[in-house]
Amino acid sequence: MSDVQIFEPEGRRIPYAEEGAGPAVILLPGQGLTVGYLGNLAHSVSEEDFRVVRIGSRRPTDGAETLEDLAQDVIDVMDALGVDHAWVGGHGFGGSVARAVAAGHHDRVNGVLLMGVESDGHTTSSRDFPGIPERLHDDEVSDMQAAARNAAGQAVPLAEGIPVLVIQGTDDEITPPSNGEALQQSAADRVSVVPIDGAGHMFPFTHMTATSWAIEDYLDWD
Repeated sequence: MSDVQIFEPEGRRIPYAEEGAGPAVILLPGQGLTVGYLGNLAHSVSEEDFRVVRIGSRRPTDGAETLEDLAQDVIDVMDALGVDHAWVGGHGFGGSVARAVAAGHHDRVNGVLLMGVESDGHTTSSRDFPGIPERLHDDEVSDMQAAARNAAGQAVPLAEGIPVLVIQGTDDEITPPSNGEALQQSAADRVSVVPIDGAGHMFPFTHMTATSWAIEDYLDWD
C-alpha cells in the first residue's frame, strides 16, 4: 500500500495517500481515525482500476475549523494531485465532509459515497469501538472534528443532481440503517443504498471485502 504523505498549504498539515490509476475516488476516514484506517479498502478498490486518494484531517490549529474548512482541504489536495473531479466519500464523519465538498464544489464531484450516514449533530469517537489497532487512531484531531460537526448543527444538505451511494451495516447502532433509508426517501431519484449484513459501525475495516465490492460494483455500473 502507498505511503502517507503530508501536504502543507499555508501551514496546514494534511495527510494523504494515493494509489492506482483510473477514475478518481477520494476516501475520508471517520472521526478520530488516520488515513491508514481505510488503507486495505483503498488498496482493494484501486486494484479494480481506480485511482484512490485517502485524505485525513488537518492538524488542529488555534482557530475553529468548520466542515467547509475541511472540505476545502480535500479540494486543495485534489488540486495538488491534479485530480479535476472524483467520487468523494467517507465513513461517518468523513461522509459529512464529503457532503460539504459536494455542496461547496459541485463541479469537482461526480458522486458522493457515504459509509454510514451521520445524524444531525451526532459524532462518535473511534475510541468507543474496540478492536481497531492503536496505530489507526488519531486522537489529536478527534475533538476538532467533533467541534466542526457540532457547529454545523444539522447534516449538510445533499448537493443537487449528484448521485449518492450509501453503504451501511445492518447492525450499526451509531449510523443506523434508518439514517440511510431516510436519506434515500428524501431523494429517491439519486440515492442508492447497499446493506452489509451483520456489520457494525466500523464495517469499512471489519467488513472490508464486502465494502469494497459494493463500491466497485456501483462505480462500474455508474
